[in-house]
Amino acid sequence: QVQLVESGGGLVQAGGSLRLSCVASGSILIVNHMGWYRQASGKQRELVAMITSGGNTNYADSVRSRFTISRDNAKRTVYLQMNSLKPEDTAVYYCNAGARLINLALIDSWGQGTQVTVSS
Repeated sequence: QVQLVESGGGLVQAGGSLRLSCVASGSILIVNHMGWYRQASGKQRELVAMITSGGNTNYADSVRSRFTISRDNAKRTVYLQMNSLKPEDTAVYYCNAGARLINLALIDSWGQGTQVTVSS
C-alpha cells in the first residue's frame, strides 16, 4: 500500500559524505512523519533522524551536527545528508514513513534498506 525506495548508500572513506534519498509511493493521501533508522551488524535498529510533515526534526545525539534530514513534500521524498562520516556510522539505513492512505487508514512503512560503509 505504501512503497519506500531508498537510494544513495555506498562505500566512503572516513570524513566523507553521502546523501540518502527515499521516495514514497502508493495509495497515499498524505505522508506524515518520514525518517531514517540504521542497524549495524549485531546491534539493534536505532533512530537516526526524523522529520514531520511540518518540518520539525529530531536527531540522534551521535549524528547531530553531522547529518541533516530534509524532505520534499511534493515529491514525497526524504533526504539524509551525511557529512563527516565515521566508521561507526557503518550500518544498513532504513527509511521509515507514516502515512494516511486514500481509504483513510494510517500505516507505518519501512524501506528495504541501503548499506552505508565507512572505511577508516
